[in-house]
Amino acid sequence: MEFIFSEDEIQRYARHILLRELGGTGQAKLKAARVLVVGAGGLGSPLALYLAAAGVGTIGLVDADVVELSNLQRQIMHGTTDIGRRKVESGAESLARINPLVRVVPHAERLDADNVAGLIGEYDLICDGTDNFATRFLLADACVATRKTLVSAAVLRFEGQISTFKPHEGGPCYRCLYPEPPPEGLVPSCSEAGVLGAVTGVMGTLQATEVLKEITSIGTSLSGWLLIWDALGAEFRKIKLRKDPACPVCG
Repeated sequence: MEFIFSEDEIQRYARHILLRELGGTGQAKLKAARVLVVGAGGLGSPLALYLAAAGVGTIGLVDADVVELSNLQRQIMHGTTDIGRRKVESGAESLARINPLVRVVPHAERLDADNVAGLIGEYDLICDGTDNFATRFLLADACVATRKTLVSAAVLRFEGQISTFKPHEGGPCYRCLYPEPPPEGLVPSCSEAGVLGAVTGVMGTLQATEVLKEITSIGTSLSGWLLIWDALGAEFRKIKLRKDPACPVCG
């Protein structure tokens, strides 16, 4: 890939360019990439901040909510003075402060069946940082239909999990792991059960790392694997995922 960087970009991304696995070619791929972050909260905050710092050229933020005081324990894109503002507006300003060279596109809307295809169609890679099963399954199914790579993470209490789903390249999809949403009320939300704020930081940062790997084609993809982190036990576990031949979405 041909790449031309300004002196400012060379200095800004110098530590990336020094990496043999990434270099100028990888940085050029990041600059050309378009990534959609669905959810500008606990996961989306560290994820989007690191994508901006890394020089991902276009970052879309999808979220219909406004900043509340209870968000600030973990949603680090937002501050006390942002309470009452739309999260995508506050987030866009935070990303611009980190890196004014990237383009941030705020989508102040809730993802639903009517807009999901149009939203994800504008981007190369999709990130799930949502906090409810309805949106999570809708997004996952849409990514299968549009052949988009999905990097998905989730957190609850002191535990997080992450995987990359690429069924268009032969890997399992989200429904190969979870065929159907759990019955309502079976799995509590973070607002009901709580979450250690730093856990969302770790998982969002892991999401950013996997996104950068996918864009630049370095390292080993998490496609086909589920990485689980137990913060209290300080333990990571990696579980092999299999493509379900009977999966109604990708089988």
